[in-house]
Amino acid sequence: MFTLKNVQLANGEVCDVVIEDEYIKAVGQSMNEGELIDCSGLIALQGFVDLHTHLREPGFEQSETILTGSRAAAKGGFTAVHAMANTMPVADNAAVVEQVYALGKSAGYVQVQPIGAVTLGLNGVQLADLGKMNASKANVTVFSDDGKCVNDSLVMRRALEYVKAFDGVVAQHAQDPALTIGAQMNEGELSLKLGLTGWPAVAETAIIARDVLLAEQVQSKLHVCHVSTKGSVEIIRWAKSKGIKVTAEVTPHHLLLTEKLTSDYNPIFKVNPPLRTDEDVQALREAVADGTIDIVATDHAPHPADSKDCEWGEAAFGMIGLETAAAIVKTTLVDTGLISWSRFEEVLSTNPARIGKLRDQGQQIAEGNFANLTLMDARKVFSVSSNSESKSANNPFLGHELSGEIIHTIYKGVFTVKNSAIQRLGAK
Repeated sequence: MFTLKNVQLANGEVCDVVIEDEYIKAVGQSMNEGELIDCSGLIALQGFVDLHTHLREPGFEQSETILTGSRAAAKGGFTAVHAMANTMPVADNAAVVEQVYALGKSAGYVQVQPIGAVTLGLNGVQLADLGKMNASKANVTVFSDDGKCVNDSLVMRRALEYVKAFDGVVAQHAQDPALTIGAQMNEGELSLKLGLTGWPAVAETAIIARDVLLAEQVQSKLHVCHVSTKGSVEIIRWAKSKGIKVTAEVTPHHLLLTEKLTSDYNPIFKVNPPLRTDEDVQALREAVADGTIDIVATDHAPHPADSKDCEWGEAAFGMIGLETAAAIVKTTLVDTGLISWSRFEEVLSTNPARIGKLRDQGQQIAEGNFANLTLMDARKVFSVSSNSESKSANNPFLGHELSGEIIHTIYKGVFTVKNSAIQRLGAK
């Protein structure tokens, strides 16, 4: 048992939080049970939940493992992550999702919830056995071919119809493949100047428009992965106004970085979907603020050095982002006055836990709830360093100055990150 002394909650209240075993025993004033830990100046938030993480295992352990990815997640303040299905073998059956689930439990740093593939082998043709994955020990409720778009309209409709039976959700990677053949970066004046094949915004918006209409037709749940354009925001906003069951996410890198960074052909900034314009970034930030975009998800995509230390055209798409996500959200949205701390909790915890149906996550810091907490020093401004728990180093934020440092992460009552500089007040 221990007591977090003098923590600030998202609503501004300063209090003590007593934690015993996996649960919050009490929240209030002048509580002194067990070890006393001085948290003066720290804000206590619900443990973060990532709906979009690539842990690479099984099959691509040279990039990341479930253990190293879990450690990186904990360092970033996460207490749960959803592991995408583009592994080898693909997580398109009960055996693989159960393997991922078991490895996550064994690692013990965060809750690892597998996402199942929509189609066999991510081939976009034949539906995977969604029902068996849902009925497995992993209890999969989110399905995605992320990395590839479910481009066939009939396959997408059938997937939406299938998951409706158990209140599941299809998470779409919105990218029309016919419009992005050989695409390397955002289509526009800069792509022409650099001589790189452009990636038109309509390749994303066209798929989203089709899919929200399909979701409306079958009355099923659609989630849109890594929204990156102003036009996409407008379509999602319209769909929500019509009562269509659609949720959406934005990545930290699309909230902070723009296409201008590609000017020197540094492959660290090569990502799918590509970095967009300043106008797109502003639209995405405003969409998080007004609720059009429901969550921030990292799309943490680790790659070995040789996949990024090469010419732009040969480099892999993707960036790591678990350890910096919270600070980017604070810097771009809280510090700019666009969102409150309560909204911060919603986009990084409550909403992703709800969409992913994680009952033990996204709970308020209140008596009787699971002790999944993240403590941040909101005053701390720091420069992003290369010191990382991830197995990969494709970090586009190196050298960026951000605010909000994760000091402690507590997963079901256990410190998975505990700053060595904390002041212990002793035990009662």
